[in-house]
Amino acid sequence: MTAPETLRFENHRLILIDQTKLPGELTELVCTSVAQTHDAIRRLVVRGAPAIGIAAAYGVCLAVPADETGTPGRSRYIDAIESLATSRPTAVNLFWALDRMRQIVDSTPEAELKDALVAEATRIHEEDRQMCHAIGRNGAPLLADVQTVLTHCNAGGLATSTWGTALAPIYHLHQTGDAPKVIADETRPLLQGGRLTAWELSQAGVDVTVITDSMSGSLMRLGKIQAVIVGADRITARGDVANKIGTYPVAVLAKHHGLPFYVAAPTNTFDLQLDCGDDIPIEQRGREEVAAPHGVRIVPDAADVLNPAFDVTPAELVTAIITERGVIKQPSRDAVAEHFANA
Repeated sequence: MTAPETLRFENHRLILIDQTKLPGELTELVCTSVAQTHDAIRRLVVRGAPAIGIAAAYGVCLAVPADETGTPGRSRYIDAIESLATSRPTAVNLFWALDRMRQIVDSTPEAELKDALVAEATRIHEEDRQMCHAIGRNGAPLLADVQTVLTHCNAGGLATSTWGTALAPIYHLHQTGDAPKVIADETRPLLQGGRLTAWELSQAGVDVTVITDSMSGSLMRLGKIQAVIVGADRITARGDVANKIGTYPVAVLAKHHGLPFYVAAPTNTFDLQLDCGDDIPIEQRGREEVAAPHGVRIVPDAADVLNPAFDVTPAELVTAIITERGVIKQPSRDAVAEHFANA
């Protein structure tokens, strides 16, 4: 049993699993415009850095309806790219995908733009499928002797086009019957671990247990976790990693308990223009996600709320970064540069 495809593009429509409804309800949202795509990304109907990039690429194609005749011109596509770039600020894959779409807009005759943009978005989608499987192959040996692995947030198929990033090595091992047990922390405030990771792993038949975010340190101390693997939304030139809020304290706990802390991400998640993680823009989300999750008010109106969507884990806490090209052990500026130079 496997989870359905996170997103697809059919008949000039972007069709998304509505991840805000999981696990209670499996429904799809159909986007037929740039505005609808922007809203779906902003509201986390689609989330996860690779999936955001793919959705945005298809969203550009929706700037012009399928049945419109004549030559649409470049300006509507450029406006779409600029609009979609404002949907979420941290995941670099969004900007990477939009840059590729902009290159098509700039270099293609106007009469051919509509088909060329759909073809490029489709290539981005297919490349992500291939990268996910390569990350699975490259990361599997690191988890081969691990009995139980902890993951934070959701970096599986729901965050990408297929196996995901952090979950890809687990899915790869699952094919041979050697997958480790997975502990998914709930991942406050939106519970992507409890709602999404647990849902898709159980759909695939992988042994998964959900814990509250505050339990991981105790389980590490008791020897019930042997490794941690997470995804990433942006990685700097020196290997600092931006990921879902709460990743940094998990990395600190892993370091304290002598456990490997792995990050899995495609090379398009690297922002080599940034050296230090402190320079990564961190998205600040709305009060209600913390104060009234799922419509249940748990914080008094008079109390302030902080809700950063991401935090930064310094490279020195990362044991290795797994990409579709291989493994960067003990990430550093030189190690990252070598990884890209050997491509």
